[in-house]
Amino acid sequence: MDRRERERIMGEHQPRGPSERERREAERLAEDLAGSPLAGRPLPSRLRNFWPSVEGYARSIAGPPAYAQRLRQIEDEIDAHVERLEVAWLELSREAVDVDERERRWRRLARRWSFDAVNDLIDRHNRWYPVEARLAMSPRTGDFVPVGGRPYRIEPLDAEWVLARFPPRGRRRPAA
Repeated sequence: MDRRERERIMGEHQPRGPSERERREAERLAEDLAGSPLAGRPLPSRLRNFWPSVEGYARSIAGPPAYAQRLRQIEDEIDAHVERLEVAWLELSREAVDVDERERRWRRLARRWSFDAVNDLIDRHNRWYPVEARLAMSPRTGDFVPVGGRPYRIEPLDAEWVLARFPPRGRRRPAA
């Protein structure tokens, strides 16, 4: 194989100019950097105040921690309840013509709705999350510190939870 053929195939000849797409991307990047206070200055270095440990590697092999898996299950269970409640709420809205009758039937359904499975998961989360996540304790209060500024505890679901999201009168409120 001659040198010109090899260079054509491998592309090891002169550098090419920017394509139209690359030129547009460079222009957009320049526009984004125009107002940045960091433009033209080196980025501050990030301190790495930790060392990878054998324990950390071993924990990572097992996959997501138990509390993360449980939180995912809780979210999935709550989403499933919301979907079923929405269907029941819409059916009752179509069936019951009288507003007072619809409210009475909806409150009765909310009281009888079973949240046993998700409440069991919530109870296990509230009991074990601080230990599994290795939360620090506040010496002032003697309780675990908040996570992201909020308490780690999740309130169990009940009829009040249903009525807050699906009011007996009026329109459905989006889940928070």
